[in-house]
Amino acid sequence: MEPLRTLQGLVCPLNRTNVDTDQIIPKQFLKRIERSGFGQFLFYNWRFDDAGNPNPDFPLNQPQYKGASILVAGENFGCGSSREHAPWAIQDFGFKVIIAPSYADIFKNNTVKNGILAIQASDEQVQTIMKKAESEGYSLTVNLEEQKVYDNEGFQFQFDIAPYPKEMLLNGWDEIGVTLTYEDKITRYELAQK
Repeated sequence: MEPLRTLQGLVCPLNRTNVDTDQIIPKQFLKRIERSGFGQFLFYNWRFDDAGNPNPDFPLNQPQYKGASILVAGENFGCGSSREHAPWAIQDFGFKVIIAPSYADIFKNNTVKNGILAIQASDEQVQTIMKKAESEGYSLTVNLEEQKVYDNEGFQFQFDIAPYPKEMLLNGWDEIGVTLTYEDKITRYELAQK
């Protein structure tokens, strides 16, 4: 995974609450075992009609949000089943940061394990971002080291993140990567057991 320190990115608003993992990546697309290739199916039932044509009203299909790397959404994002494919689809589509008032716990843990920063913001902050993101080209800067989100118009807020997930994201580690930081100690222990 790539380290995440500071990201300046285009914002895409998803003004919906209780977005469950089956909406993020519908069950019929869970046949792959690798992490890649899921982005094309992100929010499939909202992005496309029954004939597979793009829904022009859905934000991800609108040209002004093409290339967005920051997704802002309503409360309880990632609820439902605990499928790890949901953050895989979000990441594969190109999002590196999600901002929402609240998340399902398992989903939030899965985002960190897959290199996505899930920021919890107040309802008021999220609604401010949603409104600003209606303007074409609205971007935010996310500074993980300083735990700060800001734009070039004076809007800003601090966010909380526990030390362990922060360290994982700053270094681009998944849980195996964290374990490998102890490789010397593990090797010494294994040699002492012989």
